[in-house]
Amino acid sequence: MCSAELPSAPRGLRLHIGLFGRRNVGKSSLLNALTRQEVALVSPQAGTTTDPVEKPMELVPLGPVLFVDTAGLDDEGDLGAARTARSRAVLDRVDLGILVAEQGAWGPFERGLLAELRARGIPAVVALNKADLAPGGAPPDPDGATAVAVSAVTGEGLEALRAALLVAAPGDPPASQHLIADLVPAGEVAVLVMPIDASAPKGRLILPQVMAIRDLLDGACLALVLQARELPVALACLRRPPALVVTDSQAFRAVAEAVPETIPMTSFSILLSRLQGDLPAQARGALALDALRPGDRVLVAEGCTHHPTGEDIGRVKLPRWLAQKAGGSLRFDTVQGRDFPGDLSPYRLVVHCGNCMGNRGEMLSRIRRCDAAGVPITNYGLAIAHSLGILERALRPFPGILEATHALQP
Repeated sequence: MCSAELPSAPRGLRLHIGLFGRRNVGKSSLLNALTRQEVALVSPQAGTTTDPVEKPMELVPLGPVLFVDTAGLDDEGDLGAARTARSRAVLDRVDLGILVAEQGAWGPFERGLLAELRARGIPAVVALNKADLAPGGAPPDPDGATAVAVSAVTGEGLEALRAALLVAAPGDPPASQHLIADLVPAGEVAVLVMPIDASAPKGRLILPQVMAIRDLLDGACLALVLQARELPVALACLRRPPALVVTDSQAFRAVAEAVPETIPMTSFSILLSRLQGDLPAQARGALALDALRPGDRVLVAEGCTHHPTGEDIGRVKLPRWLAQKAGGSLRFDTVQGRDFPGDLSPYRLVVHCGNCMGNRGEMLSRIRRCDAAGVPITNYGLAIAHSLGILERALRPFPGILEATHALQP
């Protein structure tokens, strides 16, 4: 049921499936067997896997998935604690778990791990590995979970495990969700404003732009792609107004001035907040800009690990806009990729990118952590829109969002 890798499917739109368990229960061997490739290093020595290993695949009929192999959660010592911390961080972003245990070795450790998966709302399937060494079949329901006896060596039970994953997978997989096409009727035009400046990748479009174009094509919509300077001419040439204008957030001011109030307008970053995060919560977080005062500390989180340019939006433009909004200098810390501080108490605000390189589970986990710490979190597009005084306008394309943010300020 697994076929060749689909490199075109973004990782953030793949269903993330994590393999968890003790050391040396055969997680890496099972991953290799499921993907039919030597993806992970396998050794009889416990603790061979040190960092999470990822493999994108197609799991028919579920669609594009990302398997994530982890180090044993029972690792020991200082280095083992670091490995375990990285493995536990994977729990923040998986949509489905495979709890791997040895056949006949279901005990308190496995019960605790299953309980943690359930507490996080992650559906799980139990794979009782090494069935070739301890035949006898799997118990019907260890602690109420679906269990399958498998052998990564002989292939026994692999088809049953794949079938169990299909049943346990959450409905509405990420790849089936819309970024923009549900906001634009079929046959109508969406204008996509894509500035080409020093921060734009040479010869390429950034991922949110590609995702928007593809989603519009799938929805039988028309995509008109241009730069901000071409926007007035394009609007004048259209026989009827476009259904939606979407801009890169850094061009918000120019686009808002060029687009009539009667035409819906938003940004790629705000679209990603709806797809990958929690738009009402992050819209409320944008209102926290009003409480910022000079000297406050702000965390800027970027899901990707790009090299910053001279006019980098997260390090230069966004801090400049926020400082103007606060009326003085602010203190900014920046993290990238999967780095995210455990202690958020020093911050008055967290501003996150659209997280096109991550997935929704990871973004929601970060939002929950901010909420638990009492620190508001927003994203680039929402923060920029509010700093420019156009947040309400940027949220109009999304029915119910204005009401959900609770009394937006004029």
